[in-house]
Amino acid sequence: MSIIVNNISKWYKKVKALDAIFFEVKPGELFGLIGPDGAGKTTLFRILTTLLVADKGEATVAGYDVINDYKSIRNHVGYMPGRFSLYQDLTIEENLNFFATIFGTTVEENYDLIKDIYIQIEPFKNRRVGKLSGGMKQKLALCCALIHKPKVLFLDEPTTGVDPVSRKEFWEMLKRLQKKDITILVSTPYMDEAALCDRIALITDGQILQLSTPEEIISSFPKKIFKVKADETYQLIKDLKEFPKTHSAYPFGEYMHFTSNIPDFKTDNLIQFLKDKKHTNIEVFETAPTIEDSFMELSK
Repeated sequence: MSIIVNNISKWYKKVKALDAIFFEVKPGELFGLIGPDGAGKTTLFRILTTLLVADKGEATVAGYDVINDYKSIRNHVGYMPGRFSLYQDLTIEENLNFFATIFGTTVEENYDLIKDIYIQIEPFKNRRVGKLSGGMKQKLALCCALIHKPKVLFLDEPTTGVDPVSRKEFWEMLKRLQKKDITILVSTPYMDEAALCDRIALITDGQILQLSTPEEIISSFPKKIFKVKADETYQLIKDLKEFPKTHSAYPFGEYMHFTSNIPDFKTDNLIQFLKDKKHTNIEVFETAPTIEDSFMELSK
């Protein structure tokens, strides 16, 4: 296994950031850690990249123990932290050469690995990093994390705050990198990105709720989901939560996602209830579950 996490726990004073985390990542796998801010994703990344010591448990990365072999791990992993951390007063080219030098290599030696990414920012190689757009900073940070040809790549919320086009391009780049036998562990709060991973772990409050492929997590959703819409959205939310047969109801885009607490639920009952509450232009229809629906159900 490229990554083995065994019973990892971490406290910050009285706050438990990680609670007995277990999972394994296979060689060449694109594994997603999916959860909201404060779920423990960054803490786990810092432990696996030897920047933080766990209070309990064991972990190995690329076959090396995170405590005993921390120097070896640092030579074999690439880490792109959530917060942009390159040198803003240096140019693109200067940053890349600097990180290559740190790892005792050159840009030319591993250029094939970063070529597809670097050619997109190469026309601006003499521009100071502080003047780059968010998407260009993201691509440069990925190049710097790859320049020493790591065996395992850690990406902590790499697309947060990036426009949708750049997000799409970034995931396309990850798929290409995966074909070069690099194991990738990526964290994200965006549920739609979960479907792009080979396997995912849903995490919140320092605990893993479920671990499987995106398809298996969606198929295991235990209830029928209905999309509900009416003219007065705020009042609709309140009334759905008061409906006696409601199991869950939460906003999902322009609709509400609703599940019932009875197995043979009929939409006619809900429609009549909403009509009695004076709602107009009511829409109720069944829909397929998503990763976000699974996460919301597991979090209840």
